[in-house]
Amino acid sequence: MDVKANKTLTGKRIGILGKGGSGKSTVTVLLAGVIRDCGYEVCVLDADSTNIGLHKALGIKKMPVSLIDYFGGTAFSGGSVTCPVDDPTPLPGAKIYLNKLPNKYYAQSKEGIFLLTAGKIGDKGPGAGCDGPISKITRDLRISWNGGNTITLIDLKAGLEDPARGVITSLDWIITVVDGNSASIQIAVDIKNMVEQIKSGKLPATRHLDNPKLIKMANEIFLNAKIRDVMVLLNRIKDKEIENYIKEKLLKNGIEPIGTIYDDASIALSWLKGEQIKYDKTNIDLERLIKKLDESGQN
Repeated sequence: MDVKANKTLTGKRIGILGKGGSGKSTVTVLLAGVIRDCGYEVCVLDADSTNIGLHKALGIKKMPVSLIDYFGGTAFSGGSVTCPVDDPTPLPGAKIYLNKLPNKYYAQSKEGIFLLTAGKIGDKGPGAGCDGPISKITRDLRISWNGGNTITLIDLKAGLEDPARGVITSLDWIITVVDGNSASIQIAVDIKNMVEQIKSGKLPATRHLDNPKLIKMANEIFLNAKIRDVMVLLNRIKDKEIENYIKEKLLKNGIEPIGTIYDDASIALSWLKGEQIKYDKTNIDLERLIKKLDESGQN
């Protein structure tokens, strides 16, 4: 496969979603490597407020300082970053040029993949554990490098909280990761339905907002959503029987998976040891996914 000539994915934002433990971060790492091999500049945004270790899986020794700190901290702790549900106002200064950003706020792997971290809540203390402001950074951040745009892969928080907060309105595509678990299948169905509702013009819940300007702003964000499609990737699949069963369940809900990554103990061991993930056998299905994204980007 060769998508180098078209560069149709340049500047696009792809969110990785799924149930906790489905392997979102693993897929993010593997996908970043394949996209980089296709000749794109790639930036990974760690937007999972609780999970740690993504930097090590990318082969980066030290996690960069979080963007929550860069933007001045959360509103709950006296900072300026608010929750997009309470305050849909766009985040000021959310367009970032990596070559102008202090280097403590980003890192780069030896393969050339950039990493930024939206923020973690583990060190914020009691009463400051709401990660809504991290969702706002995730929703609004736009990343450029040397005057050009990168592909941004966003490793989102597990579950449906980020999609419900409107983070997905600023994504071009969603990749939902499904493992061998019925809850994982249901989340894939829920994400598909949520995206279909947004694309049909369904407005967000705003009964909690008193300010008409904020209500109008929240509605416009959803009405102007750029999400193109949701693709489903099976991960951590142990055998063909499980793969076929999951595919059957998804197809009954109008979902056809784009590919499968089979269970590999070496990946789990890499996470356990805090080592870089390398797994070439996934390339066939991941390249198929990139080709599908590239074709969609040309439409």
